[in-house]
Amino acid sequence: MSTLAASRQLALLGNPNCGKTALFNLLTGARQKVANYAGVTVERKAGRLTTPHGHTLEVLDLPGAYSLNATSADEAVTRAVVLGERAGERVPDLLVCVTDATHLRQNLRMVLEARRLGLPMVVALNMADVARHHGIHVDREALETALGVPVVETVAVKSGGAAALLQQIDSWLAAHPGGPLPTPQRPPPPTVDGVMADHREVRRILELAVREPEVDSRLDEAIDRVALHPVAGMLVLLAVLFLIFQAVFAWAQVPMEAIKAGVQAVGQFVSTTLPAGPLRSLLADGVIAGVGGVLVFLPQILVLFFFILVLEDSGYLPRAAFLLDRVMASVGLTGRSFIPLLSSFACAVPGIMATRTIGDARDRWATIMIAPLMTCSARLPVYALLIGAFIPARTLGGVWNLQGLVLFALYVGGIASAMAVAWVLQRRGLREGSLHHTLLLELPAYRWPHLRNVAAGLWERAKIFLTRVGTIILSLTVLLWFLSSYPAAPEGATQPAISYSVAGRLGQWLQPLVAPIGFNWQIAIALIPGMAAREVAVGALGTVYALSSTGETLADQLAPLIAHDWSLATACALLAWYVFAPQCISTLSIVRRETGTWRDPVILAGYLFALAYAAAFLTFHAVTWLGLG
Repeated sequence: MSTLAASRQLALLGNPNCGKTALFNLLTGARQKVANYAGVTVERKAGRLTTPHGHTLEVLDLPGAYSLNATSADEAVTRAVVLGERAGERVPDLLVCVTDATHLRQNLRMVLEARRLGLPMVVALNMADVARHHGIHVDREALETALGVPVVETVAVKSGGAAALLQQIDSWLAAHPGGPLPTPQRPPPPTVDGVMADHREVRRILELAVREPEVDSRLDEAIDRVALHPVAGMLVLLAVLFLIFQAVFAWAQVPMEAIKAGVQAVGQFVSTTLPAGPLRSLLADGVIAGVGGVLVFLPQILVLFFFILVLEDSGYLPRAAFLLDRVMASVGLTGRSFIPLLSSFACAVPGIMATRTIGDARDRWATIMIAPLMTCSARLPVYALLIGAFIPARTLGGVWNLQGLVLFALYVGGIASAMAVAWVLQRRGLREGSLHHTLLLELPAYRWPHLRNVAAGLWERAKIFLTRVGTIILSLTVLLWFLSSYPAAPEGATQPAISYSVAGRLGQWLQPLVAPIGFNWQIAIALIPGMAAREVAVGALGTVYALSSTGETLADQLAPLIAHDWSLATACALLAWYVFAPQCISTLSIVRRETGTWRDPVILAGYLFALAYAAAFLTFHAVTWLGLG
């Protein structure tokens, strides 16, 4: 191994989604560490590469950036690292500028900026196989001549896909065995003339080195005349969302009944096989009642994400972003907030992390503060339980499912609440001095969704849900069972045993606080473990009601139990509560991590709990006043 090369550093630079991290993983294998850059929440990935000739280098995977003229936290870190301005970091010996061969028009702008740094550089033409499959011919030698730097093809997702890059690195190390560290040329501030010059240079290079197949775009243009129309497009988007929520109840009914029957059979087997005692109660009333009560909602979550993945793979979601950009701007948000808020429909945690791409600090803070109002998938089990128990499974006009209509209204309520909060923040002067950033989107061609991509996405979502069921939800339901079972009821007790337990007493202590919004002590108990994850509340209700029952009723009968025990006003109040309440410690933790202060998660939790309590109070008393409670 070359001792001179052992301390050399290679940095991977490129746009987001160009395959840079996949190439980093291919080069370094398991020899990598992930941490945060000092003082910021941006990830620092570093690994060790040993080349075929035995040279050893440190490899940095820099955060994805569209430009070295930083506007976001990620781009600021990338710029600082390549310029050697971060404490503890030195200027990389070699830059590998990773590009997506299928989107060179966008990627080459970063290559031109990196070239002006004057550092040793190699361009990795990644996804070269995908480009060929799509009929895109990239003349590597012509591109190399036009850029004046080495260009190699890579396929980061295949073993051996970096062979040409490794050969180029070895050649460069052999030609540059040592010497002083390079000094980068600081990029000048961006100007309109400079940006336009880069655009012209990109067009010139593409004309020399890239041939793309002729594409008949008339059909796409005809669809976009409707899909992107400010009125017709919004109606289409609302219709699509409306149909999705109809399908969540209609399509998932059969698999839900199958899971419910399985849970019931397992519960009956445990109850009839094991003798009465703590073990049978733990398994039947704790594990099966709690975990089984949540597991039954997996089909509805998968149906929802099936449609989201289909819309994403078909090319429609960027068009939805374009349509909603004007709406968000009217309440003080920018178009850059769309993707983080869209991600929050799956989970607020990745949505909040995605705000790093928002350059203006105030816009980013506003987006973080409203992201938990997006209806994440963890709320769906709660919504589905209450809607299934209290809303009749009937059709309106012979077409529309009433339960799906209610679910659609809850999702719209979350979005409307987020927009209202953003408007209030704007009125409070949040937008003063903020920088307005135009939303730039490259609209992909419409295409039929790839079944493999959709299946992989559904499998990933199922794994996430089942992992939570098997870890967080299982642990908390077992803990709740213990707190709900001990201390045991005294001799001659006339009430259910749970009334004498730690959990029962805590619920009765909390009941005066929640009674004005129509909640009973069982709901008060369920809301506490629901702080860890919203869907835990369903399992907690299953455990509490299983232990509250004087008969042998098990968790699979939770919906009929609450339908008998609660009023419609209570159910509606709990639905209103869950539109707002931040019942997720993970969300508050990631807000603390991203903002660097405890003040913001405290503000977030405070205003969301206040809104939740007010919404539940108004809903409960309105439904009661209407005589429906």
